[in-house]
Amino acid sequence: MLRKLAVAVTLVATPTFAQDVVDGPGPNLVIEVAGTANGTIVIDLLPDVAPKHVAQITQLATEGAYDNVVFHRVIDGFMAQTGDVQYGKAGGDLSMAGMGGSALPDIPGEFSTELSFQRGVVGMARAQDPNSANSQFFIMFAPGEFLDGQYTIVGNVVSGMEVVDAIKRGDGQNGEVSGTPDVMTKVTVQP
Repeated sequence: MLRKLAVAVTLVATPTFAQDVVDGPGPNLVIEVAGTANGTIVIDLLPDVAPKHVAQITQLATEGAYDNVVFHRVIDGFMAQTGDVQYGKAGGDLSMAGMGGSALPDIPGEFSTELSFQRGVVGMARAQDPNSANSQFFIMFAPGEFLDGQYTIVGNVVSGMEVVDAIKRGDGQNGEVSGTPDVMTKVTVQP
């Protein structure tokens, strides 16, 4: 009886994807994560859905801009946010992490009506202006349909969702991570 109970708890604690996720034509964003979570996350980017956003993400990754950037905002049951290449580098002053972007221009919104924010979906973070996305992105822990049509979907996690699930959670206001946040040690693009 105890063995069955343990299995049931494990199944509840480890949710599955809410949608069928396949590795499409790519490109793929490959993220090496270190900290509380350790491992590799592979994101199938969606250039057909958000061509300008995917182009910017792949350019930043190719330039090494995402290397050593922390997950600065992580809200349990919602999402993990990273990608502040200006203020979010590990080892530096992280007091402004989440407030910056990159030297590249902001991107106009590319909102999809066919896709929904489900577990494992990757979206672009932005300020109140819908055309202010730049470098920051977030990975959904759980469905968040209230984001549909308001934030740009750029990809889906196709491998390493268990690594996403293990990312250190924030405990500060708005999910800010205190202490030492988990970090994207290396981010590359594969065709």
